[in-house]
Amino acid sequence: HGAAELDEMGAEVLPRRTPAPAWLPTAKAGEEGDFCLRSSDCAAGLCCARHFWSKICKPVLREGQVCTRHRRKGTHGLEIFQRCQCAEGLACRLQREHGPADASRLHTCQRH
Repeated sequence: HGAAELDEMGAEVLPRRTPAPAWLPTAKAGEEGDFCLRSSDCAAGLCCARHFWSKICKPVLREGQVCTRHRRKGTHGLEIFQRCQCAEGLACRLQREHGPADASRLHTCQRH
C-alpha cells in the first residue's frame, strides 16, 4: 500500500500535470518586465502598467524621477507607456525651476 506506480522500465510514474495557460498569473510575484493584470501580480516595489497594448511590471518611481500628473480622472488609461505612481511619501509635483514661470511642465516625484 502507498507504493508508487511503476512503468514498464521500473521507473516511478509521476502524475501528469497540464501546464497552466500563459495568461494565468503564477504563484510567484512578477519581476520587472513580466506580464501582469494588476499590481498585486508584481513583486514589491513594482506596479502593473501599460506597455504598448499589454501590461508589465514596472518600478515604482523614486524621488527625482519624472512622473505623470493627470489633470482629468480617467486619462491614465489613454497612455501607451504608463509610469508607476511615486513611492510612498512622495508626490508628483511640478518641477521647481529657476527661470520664467511655467518654463517647464515637467513633473517629478518630490517629498511631501
